[in-house]
Amino acid sequence: MHIRFSKWQGTGNDFVLIDDRDGRYAHVGERAARLLCDRHFGVGADGLVLVRPPQGPGMDFHMDFYNPDGSQSFCGNGSRCAFAFWMQVSGRSVGADEHIGFTAVDGMHTARSLPDGWVAVAMRPPGRGERMNDHADHWHTGSPHVVQWVPDPEGVDVVGSGRTIRYDERFAPGGVNVNFVALKDGVLHVRTYERGVEDETLSCGTGVTAVAWSAWERGHVQGDRTEVHTRGGTLMVELRASGSMREAWLCGPAREVFNGEMLLP
Repeated sequence: MHIRFSKWQGTGNDFVLIDDRDGRYAHVGERAARLLCDRHFGVGADGLVLVRPPQGPGMDFHMDFYNPDGSQSFCGNGSRCAFAFWMQVSGRSVGADEHIGFTAVDGMHTARSLPDGWVAVAMRPPGRGERMNDHADHWHTGSPHVVQWVPDPEGVDVVGSGRTIRYDERFAPGGVNVNFVALKDGVLHVRTYERGVEDETLSCGTGVTAVAWSAWERGHVQGDRTEVHTRGGTLMVELRASGSMREAWLCGPAREVFNGEMLLP
């Protein structure tokens, strides 16, 4: 099967995107993800995104996301790229005051455009995070995350330490993503180990959102806009909380890299 794809990245978190609005690639999924995401024998990516027909009234598209190991989850940066890709292939232009709806493995989301090529996606309401100890929190922002506060993320063995926490029996059987974060000069800096990729990624949208909530709950940041620096670039998280109601928008760039075709054996 010949697969037509588009390669996108959001702050260095890179994805293979496939337009499946007509159902042509309905059977593409776990196996294709492992092949396409392979950086030696495939295209190379942190995940595979299929933009599929809408599921449910009022929705504009459905997004299926696969990790490089074939597992499924929600992906924050992947969903931002999916929204930008959908606008391109559908010919739709979505203004800053207009919201569109889409569904993913964790339910319904909304998205909107921002100036300078940025896009924003409303993340899953997280409820309240778990304070694990003085230096670590556990949040679920569409995917489960441990937020580990450290003196300097650049001094952390992200793969070694991240893998130890990711496979800790407390988080079995699905495991957990791990974020190492510090507040430096009023700005959050984070490095992330992602399950499914089983390595450090340059950026992680659900992880950045978890970090912003953790910083907000611990009183490290004030206001409703939190800037987070990753190795791949800067993201902004808009936080709103009133009583038990919580809302977060993940904001950042989404860029097309190239288009191509690949023959799947």
